[in-house]
This record gives sequence, structure tokens and C-alpha cells, in this order.
Amino acid sequence: MKVLLINGSPHKNGCTFTALSEVETVLQQEGIETEMIHVGNQNVRGCIACGKCAQKGQCVFDDVVNETAPKFAACDGIVVGSPVYYASANGTLVSFLDRLFYSTSFDKTMKVGAAVVSARRGGNSATFDELNKYFTISGMPVASSQYWNQVHGFTAEDVRKDEEGLQTMRALGRNMAFLIKSIALGKEKYGLPEKEPRVSTNFIR
Repeated sequence: MKVLLINGSPHKNGCTFTALSEVETVLQQEGIETEMIHVGNQNVRGCIACGKCAQKGQCVFDDVVNETAPKFAACDGIVVGSPVYYASANGTLVSFLDRLFYSTSFDKTMKVGAAVVSARRGGNSATFDELNKYFTISGMPVASSQYWNQVHGFTAEDVRKDEEGLQTMRALGRNMAFLIKSIALGKEKYGLPEKEPRVSTNFIR
């Protein structure tokens, strides 16, 4: 069992990394393999709606998105971490996620998703909500904690003093590990939920 942790901050070892590392430590203690991928410090352009991914099987821009796609296909869960900019996720991370989720056609059903957000002061809940939408549109269960998955601080050292935030990260790690293991047992006994043919409502006459 494996979880990808996506660091959407341009600061590789900053506040977001500190929060993700707390989750990662618990996942590893629970026997879950992990890999952290740093995307916030990379040059990732947004989706241009060219539709080429449907033909090529991958995004037309060959960068960290295509590097991550097979790892996403193989993993059992993904934790996406972002700093808060103007009550929103980092733009580089949003471009990465838009292209990663749209260009990959594999079934994401029952992969477990979780969002982790970091702010000096405010905007966490709006960013948390924004990131969770990638999971809920993809049939992915969302792992929760004892509070919204957020930490506060201007520096990594500040975050290490946020005892409630770090406890929330540890609870998230334990809950996510439990959910991944439970889903694995459920798939073994019952399989995945039945899917109807997809219906799209466009109101085109």
C-alpha cells in the first residue's frame, strides 16, 4: 500500500512540508509506503484544453504531471498540501492538479484523498474546500481528521509550535491508513461499486 504526498509549496522544506511530514511519519508507522513529490517549486503551466491527452494517453506538456501520473495510478491514496495564497491554493499546484486529474483516464474510484493546508492567519478553510473537490469529482473517499486539516505559521518553526495543527496531521495519518486498509479488505470481499454508463447533461437541442 502506498500514498503519494504532493507538496504544492515553492518552499521545499517550509510550512506545508512540515505538515505533510507529520502525516507521512504516521503513515509509515502504520505500514504504508510513502513518496513525497515537490511540485510547487517547478515550472508547471496550466491546461490549455487542447484535448490531446485523450489521443496521447498523457498530457501534451511532458513535465512533472506525466512523471506523477503512473505513480498516481499505482497508489492507494494521495495527500495534497498547499500554502494559502489569497484564500486559495498555490497557482502552480492548481495547474498541476487540473492537468493530472484531467489527463489521466484510469479509474480513481476508492483511492483515498486528503488535503492539507497551511496559512499564516486565514484562508485555510476556503483552500481546503477547493482541494477536496478534486477527490469528490473522481469517486475518491476523503480522509478526515479531528478538525479541518490545517496548520498555522509563517515559518516551519512556527508550524512546529502549532500543537493542535500537528495533532490534526497525525490523526489524519492514522485515519487515512485505516481507510486505505479497510477499502483494500472491502475490495477483496465485495469488489468495487457497480458503475452505470456515464450520463452528461448538456441541455443541447
